[in-house]
Amino acid sequence: MRNETVRHDITVVGGGLAGVCAAIAAARLGRSVALINNRPMLGGNSSSEVRVWVCGATGHGKNHHAREGGVMGELFVENQFRNPEGNPYYWDTVVLDAVRAEPNITLHLNTDVREVDAEGPDDARRITAVTGWTMGSERLIRFESEVFLDCTGDGLIGYLAGARHRIGREARAEYGEPWAPETADDITLGSTLLFYTKDAGRPVKYVPPDFAKDISTTSIPQRRIIKAGDNGCAYWWIEFGGELDTVHDNEQIRDELWSVIYGIWDHIKNSGQFDADTMTLEWVGSLPGKREYRRFLGDYVLHQGDILGQTEFADRVAFGGWSIDLHPPQGMYSTAAGAKQRYADGVYHIPYRSLYSVNTANLLFAGRDISASHVAFGSTRVMATCATIGQAAGTAAALCAERGIAPRELDVTLLQRALLREDASVIGLASDDPADLALRATATASTTMRDLTVDTPDETWPLTADAGIVLPVDPALTGLELLVDAEHDTVLTVDLYDPELGQNYVPRRLVATVSLDVAAGHGQWVKTGLEWAPDTPRNAFAVVRAAPGLALRVADRPTPGVLCFTRVPLRPQDESPQPLREWADTGLLRRTFCLRAGETAAFAPGRAVDGYARPYAGPHMWVSQPLGESREAWLELAWPEPVELGRIDIVADDDVNEDLINLHHHRTPFDTIPTLLRDYRVEVPDGPDSWRVLARVTDNRRRRRTLVLDEPVTTSAVRIVAESTNGAASAHIVAVRAYA
Repeated sequence: MRNETVRHDITVVGGGLAGVCAAIAAARLGRSVALINNRPMLGGNSSSEVRVWVCGATGHGKNHHAREGGVMGELFVENQFRNPEGNPYYWDTVVLDAVRAEPNITLHLNTDVREVDAEGPDDARRITAVTGWTMGSERLIRFESEVFLDCTGDGLIGYLAGARHRIGREARAEYGEPWAPETADDITLGSTLLFYTKDAGRPVKYVPPDFAKDISTTSIPQRRIIKAGDNGCAYWWIEFGGELDTVHDNEQIRDELWSVIYGIWDHIKNSGQFDADTMTLEWVGSLPGKREYRRFLGDYVLHQGDILGQTEFADRVAFGGWSIDLHPPQGMYSTAAGAKQRYADGVYHIPYRSLYSVNTANLLFAGRDISASHVAFGSTRVMATCATIGQAAGTAAALCAERGIAPRELDVTLLQRALLREDASVIGLASDDPADLALRATATASTTMRDLTVDTPDETWPLTADAGIVLPVDPALTGLELLVDAEHDTVLTVDLYDPELGQNYVPRRLVATVSLDVAAGHGQWVKTGLEWAPDTPRNAFAVVRAAPGLALRVADRPTPGVLCFTRVPLRPQDESPQPLREWADTGLLRRTFCLRAGETAAFAPGRAVDGYARPYAGPHMWVSQPLGESREAWLELAWPEPVELGRIDIVADDDVNEDLINLHHHRTPFDTIPTLLRDYRVEVPDGPDSWRVLARVTDNRRRRRTLVLDEPVTTSAVRIVAESTNGAASAHIVAVRAYA
């Protein structure tokens, strides 16, 4: 046995996605980081030990342009390339590779922290060290740091340090939450075990263990969906323990979950109700995936009103978009639905004040233990959201360690600038980083997409339900034409709405309505005459009302900045109104209704240097005309006086509307995002009519590339020359940043 003491700028305890992203973020800012995890692998509930989908703000595609960026976005895109089939072991290696790529991170796996040294009165605690035991190596390690991050999920580190926290549900009156109970209690969401099956190709018998539960004696077969071909997270509802203590009763909860899993498999194999003769169990989890335990108290407690009202916090540092998703305390034994869900109209913001302790000066936290009410936690708890919070907390920790200050003392503007510079998940903020020379440059391009026209129909779309079209309005909508088929003389009615918030893609405020007579006939271009000139660029949502015998035409290709929807009915259990559920891209993902919307400035070169790196009230990127064969396109930044460049960041378009996932929820039909630049070069002037190549990138599959020059270059211009894409017709560049 060895006793050791190590010192780092920052200690991160917990190797789930929140801890991983926190550690990577801090390490990239030059801080030394100890990342400690009590399991043999990283990823937490997403790892091959537990195998939960990494869900996030997209809500399985219900939210739009909502996939997480930053470190979590890198993991999604890299996993899509390496692991399109969703192998959980491949996902483990994607996460581990990302951590090992950072030389400033020292990784300690199989290391269980159970001792915390902290000092000070109850209202001013400070952590000095944590001690962990590394199994197998017999190492007792004391970790000393100036800043600590609790990313344990259960909040053990903060608890041992004396950080204020809560367990259970707040009373309805405390935060005015309609979904909270009248009286506070200690009920939480339960834990889940999952299982995988496979077809053995020959008959396989199944003899259940003695501890398997006869589920026919429970309400499970009547109240939950059981299918022979389902596995993994399709069985998320195998949940138990909400009325117990999910930590101290963990083994009891695990045993109950095991008994039900083997009982469900006995039911599938031996009840005679399923075609499962050749099916067998491939894997059964042994580590319960916990949903909830301690939630720390910060200077702000995020609550239901903030999520559904999409509160625009001045100190926002991350975003979420999953529904408020609360489960009955009885879990799988409840006779109620397995989940009660409510979506906001779009993504919502998470404030920095919810990421540090109200009474422990040098403690930040990220993941499901942040400062949120039980109801708000029902949304923030999903892993991709936890990961974005992790990047925010890790960035804050790095800035605090660099300056020798407590998290509460950190200038939020500095934090937001650092997050935007690192491409983190912050919505609706434009970078104003004084170090970014690109913000002072004038952008021009070889060509630009200026016309929103889609006129290559592949299929008809009968208007049996309302259709929706989102398109950018920049600076004005001067008319909208639609390609329609009419079986008989009829009326086409179109409503034009303002989504109001830049992150929303649902109709909210009615701007105008037109009704037009349409004669019988096919392939007719109908001019709606709709016009709108908002004060600032934004999106418009056009609702084409359902009409018997009327159909739109659809092109089998996506169009930058345009989204198309159909209206679907709410489920009986859904609260109304809930427009995010009502407007779905089912059958329309990566497709566009044929339309003519006139000229637009939404894809002008200047959009790549406007400080935004995500869609917000418009696409915020430069898009060229189609490249065609052997044709290049370039984006140029020019300064009135020469500047010295040492680093250039290029942010390509990884299409954050595309819903990626780590495991097996759905199969995306490509390994590399088509809109990403594949081959490109960076050039500076080398004489009156020539350019010198500074760097060349080939076979690119990443959103963000940071080019650090061997020696600084003094120049009055820089060009990014797109040679090819990964499938898109045009070159897309979201942002270019330039630093001395």
